[in-house]
Amino acid sequence: QVRLVESGGGSVQAGGSLRLSCAASGYTYSSAVMAWFRQAPGKEREGVATIVIGGRGGRTYYADSVKGRFTISQDNAKNTVYLQMNSLKPEDTATYYCAASPPWWVTQPLAPTEFRYWGQGTQVTVSS
Repeated sequence: QVRLVESGGGSVQAGGSLRLSCAASGYTYSSAVMAWFRQAPGKEREGVATIVIGGRGGRTYYADSVKGRFTISQDNAKNTVYLQMNSLKPEDTATYYCAASPPWWVTQPLAPTEFRYWGQGTQVTVSS
């Protein structure tokens, strides 16, 4: 059974930084697409950043709203994916979710419907 556990959320002032972690277990495929999504109250879930792991891995994708501020990375030894968030803005406030899928599931790397496995989410609050 695949399990994704997020951590690292919290409250920060605008301009600050946070690093989210997503620890994966039970994933048996040799490659994966892993991503961060977020959902603010009353809004749809949106893709933030995606990384391809294994195979022709290393490719990353970012939402326009976070390019230059957020960085997604992986530590294969720890089966963990990170989201480094810098220059945070109040509009970044949301619940952040980690997601994963086998690569053949994913044609749109920032679309939540493409992802099979989900974590429980971690709250990020940015105050002005």
